[in-house]
Amino acid sequence: MSTLLSANELRLAYGHQTLLDGVTLAVAAGEKVGLVGRNGCGKTSLLKILAKENSADSGEISVRRELRVGYLPQEFELDPTLSVYDNIAAGAADVTEALRRYENGEGTESELSACYDLIEHTDGWNLDARISSLSNALGTPPLETETGPLSGGEKRRVALCRALASQPDLILLDEPTNHLDADSIRWLEDFLKTYSGAVIFVTHDRYFLNVIASRIIEISNGKAYSHPGNYTAFLESKAIRQEIAENSEKKRQKFLKEELEWVRAGVKARTTKSRSRLDAFYEVKNQDAPVREGEMDLLIPPPPRLGNTIVDLEQVGMNVGSEDSPRWLFRNLDLSLEEGQCTGIVGRNGVGKTTLLKICLDQLQPSQGNSVLGKQVKINYIDQTRMQLDGSGSLLDEISDGNEKILFGEETIGARAYLKRFLFSDDRINERVDLLSGGERARLMLAKVLKTGGNLIVLDEPTNDLDLQSLRMLEEALAAFGGTVLVVSHDRYFLDRICDQIVAFEDDGVRVQPGNFSYYLEKRQARENAARAQAAAANKAAAARKKAATQKTKPRKLTMAQKMELEGMEDRISEAEEKIEKLEATLASPEVQTNYEEIPKVVASLDEAKTECAKLYERWEELEALKEETSI
Repeated sequence: MSTLLSANELRLAYGHQTLLDGVTLAVAAGEKVGLVGRNGCGKTSLLKILAKENSADSGEISVRRELRVGYLPQEFELDPTLSVYDNIAAGAADVTEALRRYENGEGTESELSACYDLIEHTDGWNLDARISSLSNALGTPPLETETGPLSGGEKRRVALCRALASQPDLILLDEPTNHLDADSIRWLEDFLKTYSGAVIFVTHDRYFLNVIASRIIEISNGKAYSHPGNYTAFLESKAIRQEIAENSEKKRQKFLKEELEWVRAGVKARTTKSRSRLDAFYEVKNQDAPVREGEMDLLIPPPPRLGNTIVDLEQVGMNVGSEDSPRWLFRNLDLSLEEGQCTGIVGRNGVGKTTLLKICLDQLQPSQGNSVLGKQVKINYIDQTRMQLDGSGSLLDEISDGNEKILFGEETIGARAYLKRFLFSDDRINERVDLLSGGERARLMLAKVLKTGGNLIVLDEPTNDLDLQSLRMLEEALAAFGGTVLVVSHDRYFLDRICDQIVAFEDDGVRVQPGNFSYYLEKRQARENAARAQAAAANKAAAARKKAATQKTKPRKLTMAQKMELEGMEDRISEAEEKIEKLEATLASPEVQTNYEEIPKVVASLDEAKTECAKLYERWEELEALKEETSI
C-alpha cells in the first residue's frame, strides 16, 4: 500500500512540558489508525500538526501529492450565519467549485479535465445526495436550519458531516463519537469500516476502537509506539512491551547493585580493564529507567445511609405539547432505583433522557403518574453542561478556594494530596485552569464534584474527554460505590461494565431491562427478530387469504390433526420461549462467561432455539388463518 502521509522526528513543547519528543509515524492508504494515550500527552496536538492547523517545533511532514484531508477537531468553528447544508458543503468546497466550473465551462481544456477528474474521484455528481444521507444518518437538524442557534452537540454533528462530505483520501477525527447516540455511532462504525480512504482518529470509545482500528499508535512520554491490530491486540501488545521493559530494568538494577559493591570496595582505576568497568557502570547508571504510568486513584466518599425508598416512578408520563396537540416523550413508565444498583439511560438525542433525569430528581413534575424521591436521598449531580470550572484561578483555587484542606464527604483531607490522586503533580496544582487540556479539565471536574459525596450519584455523559485509563478507574470506583448510580451515557463499554439495569428510549416507548447494555441489545434484537417473523407470517397468511378470495375457491377446513396442533400451539410456543430464557440466563452466567469453550455451544443452542420459536409463530399464524377461512 502506498504511503499517504509520514511524519519524522516531530517535537513539540509548551513551556516546561514536552508533548512530542521525536514522534515518527507513517499512514498507508486504507489504514484505520487509532491514537491513544493519557490526557495531555499530545494526541490532539499531533492531529493538528498532521492537519497543518499547527506547526511542530521541529521535524518534518511529507504528504502524497494532492492529498485531500477531512478534519474534525475537538474545538471546531462553523459559520453561524450559514445553514446546516452550507456548513456541511463547505467541507467539499473544492468539489463544489469544480462542479461549478465544469458545468459553466470555465477554464482551459486541461483545467476542465482536472475538474472532471476531481468530480469523478470524489463522486461529486452525488454530493447533494451524500450530504442529505450524512445529515439523516447522524441526526443533524434540518439542512435549511440556521447554524447559529444550534446546541453544542448539534453543531458537532454538523462538523462531523462536513469532515466526511467530500470523501477525502485521509480523515482526521478528534473524539468523533462525542454527542452521538448509540445508533449514530453504529452507523459511523459501518461507514468507516467500509471507507476506502485512510482514517486517523482519537477516541475514548473502546468498542469503537475495537471495531474500526487496524492499528493503534500510543503516545506515551513524547514517543509513538505502533501496535498492529485493534484495541484488544493493543492491550496484549502493550502488556508484553511493559513486561520486557520491567525485566530490562530488573537486570539493570541487578548490574548496578553488583558494580556498586565493586566501586565501593575502593578499586582504583589504574588499569585499562578497571577503567572500562567503571565506564560501563556509569553508562548503565545514567540510563533512564522506564517511566511508570500513573493511574488516577479515584475516590468517592462513603454514601450516607439510604432509606427504603430512593426513586420510585409509577405510570409516569411526560407531555411537552399542549392538551389540544399533545406530544408525549414517554408514558406509563414504572421505574424503581435500589441501593447498590447502577441504572443506565440510553436513547437518541432529544428523546427525553434529561427530562426523565429531572423527574427522578424531583426537579420536574410528570404530566401523569406519580414520582417519589426518598427523604434520605442526598444527590450528587454531575452535569458537565451546568457544573463549569472557573478557569481564572489555579487548580487549588478551583478545588478548595485556595485552602490546603477540603471537605471530603463528612471528613477533611489535604487538597494537594487529593489532587495528586487525580494525576495532578505539584507543579501543575498551581497552574491556571484555563491552560489545562480538555481531558485534564474533565479529571478536575470529577475531582471537584465527587468530593461532595452523596448516596445517589447522577452522571450526565461522564465519559466525554476522559482518557482510557481514567475511564477504567471511574468504572471501578462506581462499581465499588455502595450507594445508587444513575447515568446517561452513549459509551457502550462503560454501560456494560457498571450497569445492572438499562432504561432505553425506543421508537415505541421506554423499556426497562435488567442487565447491562449488551444484554439489553441482545433482548432487543430477539424482540425485533420475533416481530419480523410474526409480520412475515401475517403477511404470508394475508396473501394466502387474498389468493383464496380471488380464486373463489371453497374454504378449506381444519383437519382434526390441525385442530389438535392449533390447540397445543400456545403451550409449545411458551415452552420454546422458556427454553430461550434459560439459555440466555446460562449464557449470562459467570460459569459460562469464563469458559471460552462452552460459550460457542450455548450460543449455537440459543440460535437454534430462537429459529424454532420463529417457526412455531409462523405455523401458528398459518393455522389461525386456516381457522378463519373455515369460519367464513
